[in-house]
Amino acid sequence: MYNFAIIGGGIVGLSTAMMLGEKFPHASLAVIEKEREVAYHQTGHNSGVIHSGIYYKPGSFKAKFTRAGSQSMVEFCQKHDLPHEVCGKVIVATKEKELPLLDNLYKRGLENGLKVKKIFPEEVKEKEPYVNCLAGIYVPTSGIADYKKVCQKYAEIIEKQGGEIKLNTKVLQINNGDNYKLLETSHGEIKAKFIINCGGLYSDRLAQLDKVNPQAKIVPFRGEYYQLTPEKRYLVKSLIYPVPNPEFPFLGVHFTKMVDGSIHAGPNAVLSLKREGYKKTDFDLKELAEVMAYPGFWRLAAKHADEGIKEIIRSFSKAAFVNSLQQLIPDVTGDDVIPCEAGVRAQALKMDGKLVEDFLIVQDQQALHVCNAPSPAATASLEIGKHIVAQIPATVGA
Repeated sequence: MYNFAIIGGGIVGLSTAMMLGEKFPHASLAVIEKEREVAYHQTGHNSGVIHSGIYYKPGSFKAKFTRAGSQSMVEFCQKHDLPHEVCGKVIVATKEKELPLLDNLYKRGLENGLKVKKIFPEEVKEKEPYVNCLAGIYVPTSGIADYKKVCQKYAEIIEKQGGEIKLNTKVLQINNGDNYKLLETSHGEIKAKFIINCGGLYSDRLAQLDKVNPQAKIVPFRGEYYQLTPEKRYLVKSLIYPVPNPEFPFLGVHFTKMVDGSIHAGPNAVLSLKREGYKKTDFDLKELAEVMAYPGFWRLAAKHADEGIKEIIRSFSKAAFVNSLQQLIPDVTGDDVIPCEAGVRAQALKMDGKLVEDFLIVQDQQALHVCNAPSPAATASLEIGKHIVAQIPATVGA
């Protein structure tokens, strides 16, 4: 029997396992991952941004963990010689009506303790010569990393600590034993004194297997990207973001420099017809029917109908997508961008149609369920891991 079983080999599950190994060096531990490698889903399709924490409600887990994580992630990458760069980010207003929203965002950055700076268009152009804007905010602590390589390093450390990583192992049932949890998996039974569910896109279902109601359902949103052709990469030097619509739960189409030098543009945000549906053609009737039968989804859709329609149009019209990019960089044309890999965001949605805005961690007697950890969870992964480990009774690791 293990002291701990962590379900999910994404960046949050691995960070948590690594932190457990640090705090409880004599405890036995297994990470259970259904795919053939770690970081296969959300983490492996991540934009690679090291977020600053500017967007999040002051005092929230997201604000605290992201601000601290932007530093701890950089330190981790430096310590282990992993590819990263603290390149900074500009957030720009391109329309008059966005200027008050930019001011609000600047104030929020200050409230979150960030060294943000308001900058004029000329100063924006010093950093990003091809950007069109009326005003901007410079966020110096934003950066980029390769989160797949971060996860590989987490996994390496876990195994050095004595932990096990069980790949190709899917959890089918969760039962209660006599002071332990019994996991029925595709490769037999696993017993553990304490389980931690970091199942991402299936975290709500795993919680339900453990007879825990997270009071929210995971709804998958696919984010589709283009990338600039190599000869047009000069148009972007770092990270360029629009002012987000505070009424809409996504950040808007933006430009992201990756650690390999490529420039990604996107994403839009459309309902995925399958929880792990990275292509428009990916479809699962049962999973789609589950979303369609959920009142919270229809309440969300009704509230954001106009924006939702725009996102769908961008999904099927390259011209509409490029038009969104041209709001930031007018020089971009349809010939300058080519499609690239999409990602799927596991977003928890409540019955009343409101998105769960913060990280959602639900604790039970012998289990802890991470039921909402989309972006910026990669940036904050070390801090989330520390927080989770702090909730666990010392007796479990003895």
